Amino acid sequence: MGKKLTSRAEDYSKWYNELVVKSDLAENSGVRGCMVIKPYGYAIWEKMQGQLDKMFKETGHENAYFPLFIPKSYLSKEASHVEGFAKECAVVTHYRLKNAEDGSGIVVDEDAKLEEELIVRPTSETIIWDTYRRWIQSYRDLPLKINQWANVVRWEMRTRLFLRTAEFLWQEGHTAHATREEALEEAELMMNVYADFAEKYMAVPVIKGTKTESERFAGAEETYCIEALMQDGKALQAGTSHFLGQNFAKAFDVKFANKEGGQEYVWATSWGVSTRLMGALVMTHSDDNGLVLPPQLAPIQVVIVPIYKGLDQLDAISEKVEPLVKALRDKGITVKYDTRDTHKPGFKFNEYELKGVPVRLAIGQRDLANGTFEVARRDTLSKEIVKADEVVNKVVSLMDEIQENIFNKALYYRKGHITEVDSYDDFKKIIEEKGGFVSAHWDGSAETEDRIKEETKATIRCIPLDVKEEEGKCMVTGKPSNKRVLFAKAY
Repeated sequence: MGKKLTSRAEDYSKWYNELVVKSDLAENSGVRGCMVIKPYGYAIWEKMQGQLDKMFKETGHENAYFPLFIPKSYLSKEASHVEGFAKECAVVTHYRLKNAEDGSGIVVDEDAKLEEELIVRPTSETIIWDTYRRWIQSYRDLPLKINQWANVVRWEMRTRLFLRTAEFLWQEGHTAHATREEALEEAELMMNVYADFAEKYMAVPVIKGTKTESERFAGAEETYCIEALMQDGKALQAGTSHFLGQNFAKAFDVKFANKEGGQEYVWATSWGVSTRLMGALVMTHSDDNGLVLPPQLAPIQVVIVPIYKGLDQLDAISEKVEPLVKALRDKGITVKYDTRDTHKPGFKFNEYELKGVPVRLAIGQRDLANGTFEVARRDTLSKEIVKADEVVNKVVSLMDEIQENIFNKALYYRKGHITEVDSYDDFKKIIEEKGGFVSAHWDGSAETEDRIKEETKATIRCIPLDVKEEEGKCMVTGKPSNKRVLFAKAY
């Protein structure tokens, strides 16, 4: 199987696009800007979804489902929210088609115009808060902690598989609380849940922080985020959690009777991650040979490839392999025993390397005679011969070793790509030549933030939660600053 991937050094963007397609994660569809997630890619998303869903439920959240369509008037109720999404909305105006009178095909029936246009959801705050008005009457109904697994549409003009598509899959949490403090705690909690998932399961190190006012979610008073760094030195926002204050409660008149009998508006949060995480997974770990997947999320954790001539040899190998498959599955490890006779072992080795399967076992006649297996690691491309009675323990230990190794490799890269600068000239040089995160003082003004973005294409990715207060001067204006923020070019 010839991979023939463009190298990362040659063209990182082309490498990414080729890898996503050739490794069978996804492909472009017949609908402009939309993708088809293929079974192998969807299997990874299912593992992400399953683990996140478990983490949400462990923190007291329940799943529900809300309509795909949102009346246009709902979006108008929260001014900053509609302003933030207006340019990305897909609008349904009619409800019927008919055959053209001239026989040229199907046309929109002009007599079937909707009384009110429907927006295909770009996010669900408005339809959910209209619903919460009916669900919340008293402090006894709070907190209300709901999550939805869904698809959304944001009409992107420039798209890239997983990273930016017109339609994508995600989850969106929407919670209502009796106090400001409780809502803020919830928003920060969910940021921490996302960070734990990214680091422990995706093996992607992230920086936790808050967004500047101009980078916040439309309608939010505070946006918490986790930021990851890809191998080309660009940042990727891997998850966000928003403190919405009482903005949506006031817009949709969601009040509750407090313990004293008075009426108060509830406090809100929303939070979400999407199939962008698939892009982060690919770009953080993969190499010029293909995907490198963390064992925690790999659809196939171990593949066993027999090397044989004739059915008699295959039968003898299978007799040895089948108990091993059962033993590994009993340990909770997903295993594929590839006995296809339509492809040679070399083709299979290349295929599973391209698809990022963490561990590959090979067994031929010599291994059968010696009671051994060849064990190959995808992360280091190293091989070793292991005795058959030690293979199960070896594979089990490799699951943790590989998970830890690829996390540490990504962490090492990030540590080497956080650069502290004090002058704007140095900033521009680092952004252009080295990339990564640049830590610098900023005067806190939107004008300076916009100027930096316009001149360098870099944005403030976050104000880190663990940032240390220090006296300094804005690298652009020289005005006083009491802390550094992180800049980067980003996806």
